[in-house]
Amino acid sequence: MTDNMKRELVVIGGGPAGLAAAIAAKKEGCRDILLIERDRILGGILNQCIHDGFGLHRFGEPLTGPEYAQRYIDDFHETDIDALLGAIVLSMDRHRNLYVSSRSGFTKIQADAVVLAMGCRERTAGALSLAGTRPAGIYTAGAAQNMINLQNIMVGERAVVLGSGDIGMIMARRMVLEGARVEAVFEILPYASGLPRNIRQCLEDYDIPLHLNTTVTEIHGKDRITGVSVAQVDENRRPVSGTERRVSCDTLLLSVGLIPENELSRAAGVRMEARTNGAFVDDDFMGSIPGVFSCGNVLHVHDLVDHVSEEAARAGECAARYLRGERGKAGTYVEIHPRDGTRYVLPQRVSGMQDFTLSLRVNEPSRNRAVLVRDRGRKVARKKIIRLHPAEMVRIPVKAKKIEDARTLEVTVE
Repeated sequence: MTDNMKRELVVIGGGPAGLAAAIAAKKEGCRDILLIERDRILGGILNQCIHDGFGLHRFGEPLTGPEYAQRYIDDFHETDIDALLGAIVLSMDRHRNLYVSSRSGFTKIQADAVVLAMGCRERTAGALSLAGTRPAGIYTAGAAQNMINLQNIMVGERAVVLGSGDIGMIMARRMVLEGARVEAVFEILPYASGLPRNIRQCLEDYDIPLHLNTTVTEIHGKDRITGVSVAQVDENRRPVSGTERRVSCDTLLLSVGLIPENELSRAAGVRMEARTNGAFVDDDFMGSIPGVFSCGNVLHVHDLVDHVSEEAARAGECAARYLRGERGKAGTYVEIHPRDGTRYVLPQRVSGMQDFTLSLRVNEPSRNRAVLVRDRGRKVARKKIIRLHPAEMVRIPVKAKKIEDARTLEVTVE
């Protein structure tokens, strides 16, 4: 039997993005909000991130993940926003019909607006096509983090980490703190893919070696992993013959990238952006389907949760204004394109009717450069940056008056 209901605004995801979006929409005057979360508690991935470093921008002090989440959970509970926990949105169509499975059964929800805040998932061993056996002891870094921090299960005693993403480096330190030995972190790129602060605090401070231009080429072991073969790679990221060596371990942690959870978005026909693996959005964070907004790591992978909360709050406010019919209609959108030195830029188009902030990432590390926003050669905005790194998102505020009569904007590194 299927229940049917109609709601003004549905927020999918109860992590930092979903909480911030729901709270902001409520403050903006939206009265009927339902937040759907598949876990039994709110907070999302922050519940297992017990290290500090969160909240420096948002609250001006370092907080652990659970502390940061709790501040938003407390604010959420002070409102009368409905929360449906332990529920999964199975599908969504372009008319914003949601099909939800929960403990109470199957429900069809017709929403006037939807905020997508589903976060992202980790790339697994299966996606890497690693040669060798498939023994026990191979985990994504996030899965190991969940087991150690939330379930009190130690995953191994002698570990190798493949990939230098932030979670991988944080878990390398965590393994040492729990008494394990971490042989090394191996990164296929010529630079670490995580934040510089995590290189210092997680690897250098704990004497964990970081080997760049190096990758795992084979897994050894039958029932349990006994070691890996590693090799240096060339400029095309192919293993160099003669550089192979074996490293003994009983655990392999993978920190090889995050993928935004956009299965719902794609099935509904939301236009996607290949560079970010997220939705193609405007300066209100609304995608190609009217009334469907996207924010947080489901839109693009962030390095700081503070920026997730800020972006999601903006999406929630815009959703509330859309429901009131106050969203201005742009005559012609100004599209924004990443050019020399930039990997992606977001939003991908703007109305030109309001100030906005560009978020972007660069292709490679560099120093003493500037990020330039141009309209047909005319400078619109410029930001001088001492250190550019692909792991650190660049944010540039742009005034609406600066792009009057603009056709397209191009973002470059000079």
